[in-house]
Amino acid sequence: MRKVILSVLAIVLVIAAIYGARVIIDNKTAPKPKIKKDINIVTTDTVQNTTIPIIIPANGNLQAKKRVELFAEVTGVFKSTGKLFRTGQAYQAGETIIAIDNTEFYAQVKSARSNLNNQITAIMPDLRLDYPESYPQWQNYLADLNVDRNIPKLPVPKNDKEKYFITGRNIYTTYYSIKNLESRLGKFRITAPFSGVLTETMVSEGTLVRNGQQLGEFIQSGIYEIQVAVSAEFADLLQIGKRVEMRNISNTKSYQGKVTRLNAKVDQASQTIITVIEVEHPDLKEGMYLTANIQAQKIENAIEINRSLLQNGNQLFTVNKGKLVLTDVIPVHFSDTTAVLKGLENGTVIVAKSIPGAYEGMIVITEEQAQADKEEAAYSHPESK
Repeated sequence: MRKVILSVLAIVLVIAAIYGARVIIDNKTAPKPKIKKDINIVTTDTVQNTTIPIIIPANGNLQAKKRVELFAEVTGVFKSTGKLFRTGQAYQAGETIIAIDNTEFYAQVKSARSNLNNQITAIMPDLRLDYPESYPQWQNYLADLNVDRNIPKLPVPKNDKEKYFITGRNIYTTYYSIKNLESRLGKFRITAPFSGVLTETMVSEGTLVRNGQQLGEFIQSGIYEIQVAVSAEFADLLQIGKRVEMRNISNTKSYQGKVTRLNAKVDQASQTIITVIEVEHPDLKEGMYLTANIQAQKIENAIEINRSLLQNGNQLFTVNKGKLVLTDVIPVHFSDTTAVLKGLENGTVIVAKSIPGAYEGMIVITEEQAQADKEEAAYSHPESK
């Protein structure tokens, strides 16, 4: 009897356990998963269409507008002029830069002048008898002839007979030989064609200078030119006289220049045009590296943004009702870092800073809204501070 009772209890307990387990399983409900909403804080800007100037960037090194390479055309010893012939030495216009000893050559010139004097003196009796009307002018010429000065121009013959007579006595031949010597005598002294400074010297005082030897380089300081290569697509926008803003390599100083020359030939390899810009400033030096910003044209009703914000080349993320929207735009001009766009209405909110993984429909909140919500929360729950 005891065994029967225990068996029945065991069966009842098993049935109760199974029933209880099934009730628990049937009544168990899985909790609904919580959907996490990621709200990105974005930097935005409001569109305000304005007139955008198209700036063409270019760069290059300054070169002196006026430059003279000094060469010797005669042979002799380099004499001192009172200033050391050294790099950086300044000279005023007309001041002697180089003087070469001309003692020997000057004696030859004086000898040739004296020879002309003797030739004219020898024909004076014949002129007095055969050409009395020309005698006074030749008499005055002979009186003015000085072997220490450049010879004056010969008198003009009164007629052809006198001209043939003078020619037969080799007067003209001697005269032009002397003028040639006098021209060569002037090459023993090199004067400054303009106010400037020596940038290179190859000789010093006391050096024997030879014909054809380069002596140095002389430039005009203060006025420089810079040659920049501009894309051929802007050829119709470049104009002579256009003002150009220029800045140094550290971007700390700016200078004003103007376009003075445009090459009529396009470089086939780079498809660029050499544009020459003139700039004048006492702080500038030859060889300085400058960047030039050439204003090509102005675009009406446009905005300028960072080039990285463009999507697919002609779309831009805008913010509408807390979501990102891809909006079509019209690109007008591209530079290295920026793009000029048209097609957006004033007041449109655009994304001003790239968002990693951005997609259309992404829920976002602007920085202004995030800051306002934070301040409101802090005001409502001051004890949470």
